[in-house]
Amino acid sequence: MTLETKKSVFVELGKFLSQFSEDNTIKNPDVLNNDPFFDAFIDLIKLSQSHNGWYTPEHVYFSIQSWATALTEENLNQWLSDYTIDTTKSKNIALILAGNIPLVGFHDFLSVLISGNTVLVKTSSNDQHLLPFLAKYIIAIEPKFADKITFVEGKLENFDAVIATGSNNTARYFEYYFKDKPSIIRKSRNSVAVLSGKETKVQLIALGEDIFRYFGLGCRNVSKLFVPKGYSFNAFFEAIFEYQDVIHYEKYANNYDYNKAVFLMSNFKLLDNGFLTLKEDKSHASPISSVFYEYYEDVTELQTRLESESEQIQCIVSDNLILNSIDFGQTQHPQLWNYADNVDTISFLLTT
Repeated sequence: MTLETKKSVFVELGKFLSQFSEDNTIKNPDVLNNDPFFDAFIDLIKLSQSHNGWYTPEHVYFSIQSWATALTEENLNQWLSDYTIDTTKSKNIALILAGNIPLVGFHDFLSVLISGNTVLVKTSSNDQHLLPFLAKYIIAIEPKFADKITFVEGKLENFDAVIATGSNNTARYFEYYFKDKPSIIRKSRNSVAVLSGKETKVQLIALGEDIFRYFGLGCRNVSKLFVPKGYSFNAFFEAIFEYQDVIHYEKYANNYDYNKAVFLMSNFKLLDNGFLTLKEDKSHASPISSVFYEYYEDVTELQTRLESESEQIQCIVSDNLILNSIDFGQTQHPQLWNYADNVDTISFLLTT
């Protein structure tokens, strides 16, 4: 298959995904292979929460729409324009995927196939259904992909390189197990926000999206705030009140009650609004339903510190306070060329 053929298939997948949204799912007669897939995908979305309790319809639809927006001809062309891709040289690439948020491994899956390689996928037990369904749709559009996609349940074998995503603990295992193979091993990361105290209510509401989307389970979710000395959290709490309904979700509420109790029994000082706790802490990784915060005095010194801790951080959010930071509300809208851990997956695949 040529690169243009591969791109056209994923553009068709984007058109298919664009039909599905939480408020307005409409079948488009012009979408290829809709009849065997449209209703089946709706059924799968409805069942997602039974497969993984964190995969609410709202969050599954959000992920689907994010990929529908990304998979356009314009975006694919812009993403791949800087690479020379020879689709005649195919390697077997093993993927070990996480399952913290819906379709979290799709970018790796796309990168392997679009670069002309064969993918061996080991899905997370928490996300075993969405990606295989989309793979079936891709194969229906272009049957030649059938020889390029394999989902593996047992031991991974006969691969040339591996991309594995997991926790810091599993990363140590991956590094040992795959020490003789070219690899990208992704560890736990968190995202942070740097506030000046001059943010508007609109910006702080958008920051709530960075915190609460996917219940805070993603590496692109903000789990830590850096605030200037003497900062008042009143405006922050007022703005994020829009997200109060999160406490009505049982799994989130259970985490809120448990983590708050643990903090209080340890005599930690907390700020609390009934659905989110704020705790002063130097760590970046806060538990579900909690955000850590830390005071800073000099933003230049803070930038130097964040640069030194870059291997722990996925995204930095600010109103241009920090170099290369992104705007409020944008952490869950990465472009195709925004690579996890800032490791260029396509370059890795082309040079392995």
